[in-house]
Amino acid sequence: MQWLAIGFAVFLLGISKSGIKGVSIIIVVILAFVFGEKASTGILLPMLICADILAVIYYNRHADWVVIKKLMPWMIVGVLVGVWVGNDIPEIVFKRLMAIIILVSVIIMFYLEKRKSNNVPNNKLFSTGMGFLTGFATMIGNLAGPISNIYFLTMRFQKNEFIGTAAWLFFIINIIKLPFHIFIWETVSIESLVLNSVLIPAVIIGFLLGAYIVKLISNVNYRRFILIATAIGGVIMLFG
Repeated sequence: MQWLAIGFAVFLLGISKSGIKGVSIIIVVILAFVFGEKASTGILLPMLICADILAVIYYNRHADWVVIKKLMPWMIVGVLVGVWVGNDIPEIVFKRLMAIIILVSVIIMFYLEKRKSNNVPNNKLFSTGMGFLTGFATMIGNLAGPISNIYFLTMRFQKNEFIGTAAWLFFIINIIKLPFHIFIWETVSIESLVLNSVLIPAVIIGFLLGAYIVKLISNVNYRRFILIATAIGGVIMLFG
């Protein structure tokens, strides 16, 4: 049953990185249940990098590098704070912190969507805060998806621009996170990498299926899907 759960989670990871955002929270829940909250972050990270490589190859031409350069420095700061905070806190606090991040993100997403404002926020404090929170959340529990979704939704990105920008952003930040998982948290090891290598085919199959599905979704329906999927995933994480 554990192997089925892990395989399904990694298959969903491939789908998520292809552009079907929102399901990543379900992946975190499954792996946290099997391996524990903190250990699961190290199991998941190499799989994320593998899926990121597929995503940057497929959606490379759609990336908005202005946004990436704006967010990246503050994401790195968030990662560094996450390394320090996440190194010593107990597992139960770790889980509650992950759940709170998701819940707050979902509430803000629905509030912004309900306002139906077409204004793109240019406030530097907004991009700084979102960059920091994204970096912190991705280090604490690979949970930056809901927060980055908020930012990209408020920026009114089109579907492919949304996916391409997120692909490069998280590929770079996940590479930066890797040494911290190996040398400080020690959640990535030879044993975990062997497990990762066995699961790579599931990532590839999930990505190819997801990329096909994304082509069939309109820009309007894509925004709605992201909101609903993120909300469901947030509830699962909070009460799971």
